[in-house]
Amino acid sequence: MPMLDSYLFFNGDCRAAMTFYQEVIGGQMMSMMTYAQSPDPNQCGAEGKDRIMHAHLLVDGRNLMASDAPPGQPVPAQGGFALSLNYPSAGEAKKAFDAFAEGGKVTMPMSKTFWIESFGMVTDKFGTPWMVGGGEAAKG
Repeated sequence: MPMLDSYLFFNGDCRAAMTFYQEVIGGQMMSMMTYAQSPDPNQCGAEGKDRIMHAHLLVDGRNLMASDAPPGQPVPAQGGFALSLNYPSAGEAKKAFDAFAEGGKVTMPMSKTFWIESFGMVTDKFGTPWMVGGGEAAKG
């Protein structure tokens, strides 16, 4: 069975985003390679050498990967998806949600729903949309 994981693209702030995600959700940063560290360090030009060619954050057996686009190849705004986080408790979910909301935009405040104790949606300061839930699932 294949494993389905997420890969994000950024316009020069991949390092900051992935470092922030590790601070918020934990995990182990498996790699953070710049274009300058690649086999062809000139592929991105001098202005792109410090951009991230590949980052890999391992979180509880799942992979969140990302990179920066080379200069001159901007990435369109992220949309049409959300990364989903589910926590055992509503308190843990609220802590992560609040971290993502700082400097970001709340699209659905954390609240009790018919399916789980606490759920909310937010787009973080890097433009990544998140759905965060936690607590007991509704019995039904």
